[in-house]
Amino acid sequence: MTSRNDLIRVEDLRVAFTLQGNLLEVVRGISFRIKLGSIVALVGESGSGKSVTAQAILGILPKAASITGGKILFCDPKNDGEVTDIATLDRDGEDMRMLRGARISMIFQEPMTSLSPLHTIGNQIEEALTLHHTVEKGEARGLTEDMLELVGFPDPHRAYDMYSFELSGGLRQRAMIAMALICRPALLIADEPTTALDVTVQAQVLNQLKVLQEKLDMAVLLITHDLGVVANMADEVVVVYHGEVMEAGPVKEIFTSPEHPYLQALLHAIPHFDMKPGERLESLREVKYEIGSALERKNIDTDSAEPLLTIANLRKTYTTRKGGFFRDSAENKVVAVDDVSLTVRRGECLGLVGESGCGKTTVSKMIMRAVTPDSGSLTFDNGNGPVDVRALEGQALQSFRPRIQMVFQDPFSSLSPRMTVLNILREPLQIHNIGNDAERMETVTELMRVVGLDPRFLNRYPHSFSGGQRQRVGIARALALNPDLLICDEPVSALDVSVQAQILNLLKNLQNELGLTYLFISHNLAVVDYMADRIAVMCKGNLVEVAPREVLFRNPVHPYTRALLKAVPYPDLSRPLDFEAINAGGASNTQVWGPQFNVSPEAPKLIHLELGEEHTVLVNPNTEAGELRV
Repeated sequence: MTSRNDLIRVEDLRVAFTLQGNLLEVVRGISFRIKLGSIVALVGESGSGKSVTAQAILGILPKAASITGGKILFCDPKNDGEVTDIATLDRDGEDMRMLRGARISMIFQEPMTSLSPLHTIGNQIEEALTLHHTVEKGEARGLTEDMLELVGFPDPHRAYDMYSFELSGGLRQRAMIAMALICRPALLIADEPTTALDVTVQAQVLNQLKVLQEKLDMAVLLITHDLGVVANMADEVVVVYHGEVMEAGPVKEIFTSPEHPYLQALLHAIPHFDMKPGERLESLREVKYEIGSALERKNIDTDSAEPLLTIANLRKTYTTRKGGFFRDSAENKVVAVDDVSLTVRRGECLGLVGESGCGKTTVSKMIMRAVTPDSGSLTFDNGNGPVDVRALEGQALQSFRPRIQMVFQDPFSSLSPRMTVLNILREPLQIHNIGNDAERMETVTELMRVVGLDPRFLNRYPHSFSGGQRQRVGIARALALNPDLLICDEPVSALDVSVQAQILNLLKNLQNELGLTYLFISHNLAVVDYMADRIAVMCKGNLVEVAPREVLFRNPVHPYTRALLKAVPYPDLSRPLDFEAINAGGASNTQVWGPQFNVSPEAPKLIHLELGEEHTVLVNPNTEAGELRV
């Protein structure tokens, strides 16, 4: 029986998938409750059964899945507390359709794939309203624009007629929230709502959810693997592993006295700014690797005067055209990278940090010669003399390519689904004519052991591996040509915290043992703090601050850097996010930066001011170090 304060009570829920005639149970007796107006966090790794539990509550389980036991009791305050067992309802029946969207709504992890690219934002939100309520067309538009305003769209009337691809990631997620809330549901299920977003946008979306939850007096089931988000949002926490509840209770007890070893391990797997020098993340499943003779160990001369890579005054602009068949096209130039200068020293890990769209990946593509810069120079020196990377052509460029390799952000899309792991790892060796068939097979086998994978899996396809294993295949492919510089472009942003710890520790180990140099790109300063020796912060194509890791975190000077630091959620109840400070226009809002950092068209060209300890910050030329918060 449900108590008077319960909105949802899940009792001994069991869900199984039918695979080749056999039942595979993925949810094994999960029980929890959601009180009226509360936020309950369902926490666990990918594959733990979190999303399947949410799908069962909403009645959208895949056809191969079925509820094999238990109850999902929904006590709707709108119907005088009448109790409905959702587990017994036909998922395609009228009763379930009346609940779904109207009384129980859901927002999904990836807003770009959840929104139709063929319909305007207004059309999609309005459709959810008209499906459950009889509303006149003019009134529907007004209600939709009101909801867009409520979720934080700056111009709701204009946003109504926009398409999803015209919006940023944060605004797309707000559109998803508007669609879910247009019918004023009693329960909102938020399935990893901020995983794909920058930390600053994540903080804005979380604040929006919290404000709306209080304003609409609704309950929220928050599904996440990020305990920092849980600490800032939840009232109660349910920790799930392999379809079973490991630990549950009020958020205060979960964080102050975690009892189950799994929860304790999750808490120790999260990078944070209080880590001591040399302290390691504790991975739930540490990678056992071994390095043989096929990979070359670099001899790092840290006293060498010449850095491995020197970037000077790099600039890249893109031209967009607006017009049509019967109108003149107007050219509009967008500056993606503006006068960026950096050095990457041998054997170090240089962190490149900033929000999406700031130019980080464009810089990495120019280093790789995948994108041609408009101006500037790239000089590479691995000890055999300086090489002008921009001037390389033909065979010289082909010979240079192995020196710099990349590990990509998404291990799902960066590996071909049509190639076995053997073919994926052997391909770079074939392209560069390295070794014969037997030698290539030996190298590929060793690469698998280097990243902690069993060579017996070489004939498998990427879809048969987990996300962390796929990323390890991506690392192995990048190491195949014995590079001097490895560019890691958001290599862990798509992974769970436990798998993230596993990959970060592996990268650290490989750097130390192989003498690698890293350019580590991320929007998460806590991750970069764990990996990097020096950190460069980018905003709108400019480097705004560069400093050694310990100097930057001890004394951040630029307002943009300080805003990024404030936006990282700690898994610590004593250090909540300051939502008001974060949402005062966003991290890249130049209007709140102050006169020393003024970037208006009328202002003189900014300069990099030396603050000592290899610390530089982008300021107006008439600014002195004493004026800054040093």
